[in-house]
Amino acid sequence: MAIVIVTDKQHDWIAKIPNVESVDPREYLTSSEWNRRRNVKVYNLAHSYKYQTLGYYVSLLAEARGHRPFPSVVTIQDLEQSQGVQLEPPELSELINKSLAPLKSDRFSLSVYFGRNLSDRYNRLARELSNLFQAPLLRFEFRKTKKWRLASLNAIGLQDVPESHRSFVSQQAQRHFTQGGSKAKKNSIRFDLAILHNPDEGDMAPSDGKALQKMIKAAASLGIAAQLITAEDSGRLLEFDALFIRETTAVNHHTYRLARRAQREGMVVIDDPRSILLCSNKVYLAELLEKAKLSTPKTIVAHRGNADQIAQQLGFPVVLKRPDSAFSKGVTKVETDQELADQLEIYFADSELVVAQQYTLTEFDWRIGILDRRPLYACKYHMARGHWQIINQSGKKNKYGKCETLPVELAPRKAVALAQKAADLIGDGLYGVDIKETDGNFVVIEVNDNPNIDTGIEDAVLRDDLYWRVMESFLRRLERGRSAENMA
Repeated sequence: MAIVIVTDKQHDWIAKIPNVESVDPREYLTSSEWNRRRNVKVYNLAHSYKYQTLGYYVSLLAEARGHRPFPSVVTIQDLEQSQGVQLEPPELSELINKSLAPLKSDRFSLSVYFGRNLSDRYNRLARELSNLFQAPLLRFEFRKTKKWRLASLNAIGLQDVPESHRSFVSQQAQRHFTQGGSKAKKNSIRFDLAILHNPDEGDMAPSDGKALQKMIKAAASLGIAAQLITAEDSGRLLEFDALFIRETTAVNHHTYRLARRAQREGMVVIDDPRSILLCSNKVYLAELLEKAKLSTPKTIVAHRGNADQIAQQLGFPVVLKRPDSAFSKGVTKVETDQELADQLEIYFADSELVVAQQYTLTEFDWRIGILDRRPLYACKYHMARGHWQIINQSGKKNKYGKCETLPVELAPRKAVALAQKAADLIGDGLYGVDIKETDGNFVVIEVNDNPNIDTGIEDAVLRDDLYWRVMESFLRRLERGRSAENMA
C-alpha cells in the first residue's frame, strides 16, 4: 500500500523520505488523480484539523475514496470535542503520575511526534498516549492538584512544531514509515494485516512462533502483507487494513480496546470486540446456551442468595468458574461443603456472580474449531496426567495432556453439529468450542473467541492449508469491504 504525506508545500522538510510520496492538501482534494488512486495510506499533516478546514476534508475525503487516513475523521472529532480526555483508562493515569512525579511545577506540556518525545524519560508515556490517541503529531497538557491528570490534548499541525524540534520530527517520521513492513511493497500486495501477539505469554499464547510465521506466509500468497505487532505498536494500528488478535483476550484489556478501535475505523477484525465481550463472560455463555436449549452440564449461576443450593442441586464434585476465567485459570473443582464455601468466598470478593457446574469426568475434551460458521478442525485435548484439566498449572511449569487431531469428517457428527450451533450464537468469527462426551452424549462446556492454532496440534491434519483458510477468510472480508466502498 502506497504511503502519502499530505502537507503544505512550505513544510517540505518533512516530505523528503524515501518511498514516501508528498502532496499538497489542495492538490489531494481537487486532483482527479487522487480520486482514482487505490491502496493508499494518507498521513494527514495539514495546517489544521478543525471542522471544514483543508485538513478536516483531507481525512474525510480519504475515507470516502477508500484510502486509509491518519488521523481518521473519528479521531479528529474526538480530539476537537475533547472527548479524548474522557477516554483515559486507569492504567494510563498511573503511568502519568509515575512519569511526572519528579516535576516541581503543577503544569506540564508534552509533545508527541510519531509516538516519541525528545526526552527519553517520557518515551514510554509518549508511546502509550500515542497508542490511545492516534494522530501523527500530538500535544498534551497536564495539570496537578493532588495528582497529575490529563487536562487537554490536541492534534497539531506542522506549523505548531518548533523549529528546534524539526530535525527530531523528521527523524521520527522516517523511522515510523520505514519500520517493519511500511516500506513500499510489490504490486501483488493488496492489503496489510496486523497480527497482534505477546511474546511474553510463552506456552500460554494462542499461537506459537512457527504458527505465526506460517500465517504470514499464507497471507503473502493471497496478496496480504502480514506483520507481527505487540501492544507497544498499537499506535500504528491504522496503518493496516485488518487486525488478527493472537494474544489472550479479555474485556478489561488492551486486546478488547484495540479490537474496538479497529472495528470503529472500519478494519476487518478477528476477534471482533463483540465476540471477546460475549465469550469472555461465562455467566453470559451459560444463559445463552440455556436459552438456545443446547446441551450443557447442569449449571447454576450462583450468587450469595442461592449459593446454599449448589451442593443440593449439583452434588459433588462441583466446578466453579469465575465469569472471566480463561485457559483453566479461575476454574476450580471442589469436593466438600467446606471447600465450596471457601472458594465461593474468594470468587464473590471479585464478582457478584459465579458459575457453578456439575462435574463431568472424561479422559479428554473435544475442541471443534469454527471459522465463518464452518468447522475448521477437530481435536481431542486429553487431561494432563494425574489432573482433571487439560493444563496442570499447579507446579513451576505448566503440564499438558496429549493432543489428537482428526479430520473434521471423522469427528463425531453430533459433536461437530453441537459446536456449530454454539458458535453460531456468537458470530461468524474464529471460535473454539469445547465439548465433553460421555456414553455417546455430548455437552457444550464453553465457546472460546481466541482458540489455539499451534504447529503440530490444530494444524496436524490440514497442515499449511489451515493457515491458508484463515487468511482466505480475511481476504474475503477485505474484498467485501472494498467492493462496498467502490459501490458507494
